[in-house]
Amino acid sequence: FWDFLILFFCLPVVIFNEITKKRLLGDMSCRIVPFMEVSSLGVTTFSLCALGIDRFHAATSPQASTRPIEQCQSIIAKLAVIWVGSMTLSVPEILLWQLAQDTSPVSGVMTEYCTMKPSSNLPESIYSLVLTYQNARMWWYFGCYFCLPILFTVSCQLVTRRIRGTEKKSECRGSKHSQCEGHLNCTIIALTSIYGLCTTPENVCNIVVAYMSPDMSKQTLDLLNLINQFFLFFKCSVTPVLLLCLCRPLGQAFMDCCCCCCEGCGPDTTSSESSADSKLKTEMSSSIFFDKPRETPPPLLALGTPC
Repeated sequence: FWDFLILFFCLPVVIFNEITKKRLLGDMSCRIVPFMEVSSLGVTTFSLCALGIDRFHAATSPQASTRPIEQCQSIIAKLAVIWVGSMTLSVPEILLWQLAQDTSPVSGVMTEYCTMKPSSNLPESIYSLVLTYQNARMWWYFGCYFCLPILFTVSCQLVTRRIRGTEKKSECRGSKHSQCEGHLNCTIIALTSIYGLCTTPENVCNIVVAYMSPDMSKQTLDLLNLINQFFLFFKCSVTPVLLLCLCRPLGQAFMDCCCCCCEGCGPDTTSSESSADSKLKTEMSSSIFFDKPRETPPPLLALGTPC
């Protein structure tokens, strides 16, 4: 949902600015766009950390296949902590940016752009805090929004694989629960890889600009900023598609909703039977995917192994 907000609000503002050299919504967009972009990095970072913790609990649970379903209130509380924490950490971006105007030396047209300069009208204590944030912004980006999710995901995956490796001898290799756990781990690794690839150019540019900013022209800095925003929009576009493709129950539910809307949900017997079959398959796969408790297990056959 936050990726959708970035594409719905920030992308048109950036495109409009590049075409007309005017800021859509003026000074407010100079403050809101960086705030939403940094909040997006925080939401993704803390979501990946939460997913890593969830996979670790699933691996270390003594009865992983019969773990009870997590309550909706608990999930909403976690999402609230992630969103509120991300937006709170991004509040200095609102006070850091402001709108500026300059005359183009080539065309002589007045252009508007956003500059990273705290307003002098701020109280002295807040002004000093914003300046401190501006000086530490590069390393804060690199440490919190780049190193933290990657290191956290890698650490959780290594511990999970270690635990799974010790339990493989006592479990059946072809068990569906193990297969779904491995599929979930691959999904988290794919999401982290996309996030790392899309945020690497921004961190590299921030470090280069921090040490070579006096030797770089304004056009070069604007181009680097545009490239960083392009990678952010690319990440926001790819992440939902990747999640729908890798998360089979979620993708199946999404396709069922799309087909239902396209067909008008008519009371056709064939469609109702197929939808019932797909619903049954989705429930069976999601019961394994989300570690739902199974009903009474089916009786084992007299011949063969439990696998």
